[in-house]
Amino acid sequence: MLLAMSKTVNIAEFKDRFSELLALVEQGTEVIVCRRNVPLARLEPIRKPANRKAPRPVVGCMKGTVRIHGDLTEPCVPEDDWEMLK
Repeated sequence: MLLAMSKTVNIAEFKDRFSELLALVEQGTEVIVCRRNVPLARLEPIRKPANRKAPRPVVGCMKGTVRIHGDLTEPCVPEDDWEMLK
């Protein structure tokens, strides 16, 4: 397990040393910017996601999971009851 190092700076120092602090962030150091010793913002490197499988496509993802029983064009109500449904 890697522990990230962090550096705390005030706003004035952040403005003066922005490029240098950004280089530290690129190397993996977290930079916390404070106003009057109260943390205000955190700069941290963007982590690449762990090797994950490619996301499954949405279209076709349920293929083969539905079974159709009977005829879809056949009425679901007996013909004798049709008059009642009018």
